[in-house]
Amino acid sequence: MATKNPRINVVLEKPLYDSIERLAKKDGVSLSLKVRDLAKEALEMQEDITLSNIAEKRERTFRRKKGLKHNEVWDLVY
Repeated sequence: MATKNPRINVVLEKPLYDSIERLAKKDGVSLSLKVRDLAKEALEMQEDITLSNIAEKRERTFRRKKGLKHNEVWDLVY
């Protein structure tokens, strides 16, 4: 079956391949789907780390006197 989704060829060390193969069998999915799901999880984790770093930086430079109050924020939304 032809697909229009982009593809990536990856070379894995045998232990890593075996681990992914075991996970795929356990979940009843193909190797391709398991690798795709693991890649998505990894990207989400990287995004979380990046957003956490941004939040920590903003928290260090936050000045309460310059911050908006709760109702002021909601006034901006509506």
